[in-house]
Formats: sequence, structure tokens, C-alpha cells
Amino acid sequence: MKTFVAWLVLVVMVTGCQSTAESAVPPPARPPAATVAAATVVSQEAVDGRTDRLVIDSPAAGGERSVWVLKPAAWKPGSTGWRALYLLHGCCAGGAFDWLRTGEVARLTARLDAVVIVPEGGPMGWYADWRDGPGWETFHMTEVPRLVEPRYGVGTRRAVAGFSMGGLGAFVYAARHPGMFEAAASFSGVLDTRDDVPGYRSFMAGNGVDTEDLWGDPSAWAEHNPADLAGRLKGMRLYASSGDGEPGPLDNGGVRADGTEAAIMRQNRNFARAAEKAGVTVTTDFYGNGTHTWPYWIRSFERALPLLLP
Repeated sequence: MKTFVAWLVLVVMVTGCQSTAESAVPPPARPPAATVAAATVVSQEAVDGRTDRLVIDSPAAGGERSVWVLKPAAWKPGSTGWRALYLLHGCCAGGAFDWLRTGEVARLTARLDAVVIVPEGGPMGWYADWRDGPGWETFHMTEVPRLVEPRYGVGTRRAVAGFSMGGLGAFVYAARHPGMFEAAASFSGVLDTRDDVPGYRSFMAGNGVDTEDLWGDPSAWAEHNPADLAGRLKGMRLYASSGDGEPGPLDNGGVRADGTEAAIMRQNRNFARAAEKAGVTVTTDFYGNGTHTWPYWIRSFERALPLLLP
């Protein structure tokens, strides 16, 4: 079993994921609940005819955070009842705008009758309320819906999807917030952190994160680990995809085997077994050769859309 020290090296080589100044700085501690003010929208700007960027002052996440919103073609001010699709990003550099950078997501969602919500989650946020640090789960599951959904006429139907770290976020949020989402999808998602606890501790430390501050003692990791939460996903439409790390049809020539995606595939199989044991149905796309890179995530996103938003 390769540790995530090697995992981190391969992420840097293959995806450009690297430690950043933001990820190396210890996250801000949240003030006591009694002193927390309500989150507010600081600004809203039109990026293009369909896309807005909102800046939210988030007490939970410790500052101003961006949320991108893609409106359906038929959307008008005051229209209501729209479905919502939340998209969660991966670590370690980049962020929410990675989903929009190439234009592929805008193209693939152009004809959907859904508001697409793409929030920042921090370079190493891991979609949790930290034991000592920012409250990303509260930001995404409380502050963003309260501020963004009424502004764009979102109704009661929602789906969530993410890649890599965001795949963990999609399944964890769906499991921990029953009734919030009717579908969830993970593309090369981190679906079993407890598959290699020492490796994850080393990987996180290399990115300036103490896992004790994030999830607490390893005995508590199960509350934020998709493989342990699989039973809570019963009744939802679920999709999980991963490659095996070998260069595949969407890779450029000369690409070497990718240990990151190989480890991810092992975790995805762990999750699939846990779901089957719990009687939870998951549509899996373990497509064989493929690396931990964007072309495969975009292809999986397109394949998952009919399940996410039928």
C-alpha cells in the first residue's frame, strides 16, 4: 500500500496540485457560536450573461468567500421552483473556478433547468467544520443555501457532485444532511480516508494541516468518511467513477502511471463494497485506464448528469 507521501508527489506532477501560501497558513479559528453574526452577501457581479460571482462574508468560513452561480437559459428575475446542482472542487491549488475555467461545465449545463452553484471550499478545507478552524460545512450547508437559493428562485430539489476532495464532500454532505439532496456524484473522489490513516496524516501535514484540527482523532474520522457513511445514503441516486491510474484514452502521450488515481480506485471499490453491504444502490463507472486529471472528470460529469438531474 503506497502512502500518501508518494500520493502527494504524484498529485503535484500530474495535476499541478501544490501547497499554496493560503493552504500553509493555519486556518482561522471560529468564534464562539454566541458571537457569530449572520453571513451576508458583500457583492454580486455578472461574469457573463449566464454566470454571476457572489462574495459572501462568512463568519463560519472565517472571511469573504466566492460563490459562482450559473443560471438556466430560461431564468428570469423573480422566477422560482428551479432545481439546484452544487459542484464541489478538489484540493490543493485552484478552487471553485476550476469547474468553470475551461467552459465545459457551462456548455454541459446550458440546457438544464437547474441553477448551478459552485462555492469555494478552501484549498485544504475537506468539507468539514474543523475542530479548530473554519466551518466549511456550515458555510456550504447553511450560509450558502440561505443566501443564494432565494436570490435565484431555487426550490426544494437539489443534487451535489464533486471531484477528488469534492467527491468526498458530495457524499459526506448528502449523508450528513438527509433530505437536502436527492442525488450525489463523485468523480475520482476521496471515498475512504481510513484506508490509509498514516498516509493521510502525512499528506495533510505536507499541506500545513493537522488532522487533529480537522477531523480530530482517527477514531472520529468515520463521521466524515464516505465509506463509513454509505448506509446513510440509502434512497438517493448515487454515481461514483474512477480510473485505475494507467494512462488512458484521454491522456496525452508520454503520461506515466498515476499512483494517485490507483489509490483513489481502491477507495472507490471500498466505498462500493460498503454501500452494497448496507443495501445502498450506487451506479459505478470504474472505467479502467485513466489518470487523476480533468478530461476524465468532465467525461464522468457528462455521464452522471442524467442521474443527477433526470
